[in-house]
Amino acid sequence: MALTPSNMLPLGTKAPDFKLVNTVDDTLVSLNEAKGIKGTMVMFICNHCPFVIHVNQQLSQLAKDYASKGINCIAISSNDVENYPQDGPEKMKQHAIDNDYIFPYLYDQTQDIAKAYDAACTPDFYVFDSNLKLVYRGQLDDSRPGNDIKLTGNDIRKTFDNLLNGEPISEVQKPSIGCNIKWK
Repeated sequence: MALTPSNMLPLGTKAPDFKLVNTVDDTLVSLNEAKGIKGTMVMFICNHCPFVIHVNQQLSQLAKDYASKGINCIAISSNDVENYPQDGPEKMKQHAIDNDYIFPYLYDQTQDIAKAYDAACTPDFYVFDSNLKLVYRGQLDDSRPGNDIKLTGNDIRKTFDNLLNGEPISEVQKPSIGCNIKWK
């Protein structure tokens, strides 16, 4: 497992558009359809990465805590499924069900969307405002597998709360760390 940090896409970047298959119900989902009224978090995750497994419960809880407030979450897996079949669409569907995801779990077969977002690792988080301008990119919080720091989602939660309250979002943001996206 190679530790890979986020690339830290410039703040203010407009969210790249997409239309991908939701592995849970086999429907096509676009960014415009899935975005939140007040904000949107696009995250690049996968099924097998220990860093994603470590945060799954918090991802599910975050989505539940903020959906009614107008912030939607969208998960995308862009891993090469030929070499990593555990990240294939059927297993993504089961993973979403097992982890009680209320958000779409989309499959980026061509890896074009990961490239458009300059995604580097799983998990990799991007928070956009109501106009789909990037206000945060980086870590969920300081917790990592094995470091004994409590998993809270504080970095993302603070960003969501500031977004909802119209307060400034700190430009001092720590990159996420995880497994590299498995490129073809």
